[in-house]
Amino acid sequence: MGGKKTSSPSTTSSLWLAKNSSKRWGEMFFLLYTPFWLTLCLGIVVPFKLYENFKELEYLVLALVSAVPSFLIPMLFVSKTDRGIPWKDRYWVKASLWIVLFSYVGNYFWTHYFFTVLGASYTFPSWRMNNVPHTTFLLTHVCFLFYHVTSNMTLRRLRYSLSHLPQKFQWLMEAACILALSYFIAYLETVAISNFPYYDFADRDAMYTVGSLFYAIYFIVSFPMFLRIDEKPGDKWDLSRVAVDALGAAMLVTIILDLWRIILGPIVSIPTTKQCLQPGLAWFPGHTNTT
Repeated sequence: MGGKKTSSPSTTSSLWLAKNSSKRWGEMFFLLYTPFWLTLCLGIVVPFKLYENFKELEYLVLALVSAVPSFLIPMLFVSKTDRGIPWKDRYWVKASLWIVLFSYVGNYFWTHYFFTVLGASYTFPSWRMNNVPHTTFLLTHVCFLFYHVTSNMTLRRLRYSLSHLPQKFQWLMEAACILALSYFIAYLETVAISNFPYYDFADRDAMYTVGSLFYAIYFIVSFPMFLRIDEKPGDKWDLSRVAVDALGAAMLVTIILDLWRIILGPIVSIPTTKQCLQPGLAWFPGHTNTT
């Protein structure tokens, strides 16, 4: 009796956390790292309008300072949990690789859907790749780490809560939760950066409502897929499996976004030359945003 009472609080508190100790530490690190870059970007640079004096170099340095420590800190200060574990088997390495690949595809390719479907444009000075600022590649990495760790913990707790219910009902409730969480995070990010004037939309109201649903497609696919990394006891992922999974998730998102582009079209009035409704892909030459 006494033993059961003692273990109860520990069991309850672990319902949000991964059973795998390396994954548990990695998730907590990414979660605790978030206030650093979030305060820097949205608590200092944006409110004090420091960006008004920024040129290409300053924007790139801001992104590097925000993103690079997420790699360096766990690399230089190895946790007790990860000591003795080869670097390629540490969860933070696997999670970082998954997000690097997924967010790279998102920036390089999917940003052009924001141009051609949502009427978005970047107007701040920046060095670019495929007409997408380098700054966004780096900032997206830390943003997506935070989003996906939050999703991991939420879905894990939900599964514990629903485990006694019929399986079909569990799937239905989890799907509803993923949809709601994805839309909430997409909407929250759009609102959070609304005070930054150099990432603009043709119609902000449409972006907040319908555009957030378009953006949520990223997470509807990625949240349940990312959770699977080292989640089941005894099912350890290697880096090649992580890479294939991330690229598979990216391909699925690409298909869904392009179906939206072709079937539903832009959510706002966009010049015909930028709508890209014809067959093909939104990032082909001649269809890129030039703002």
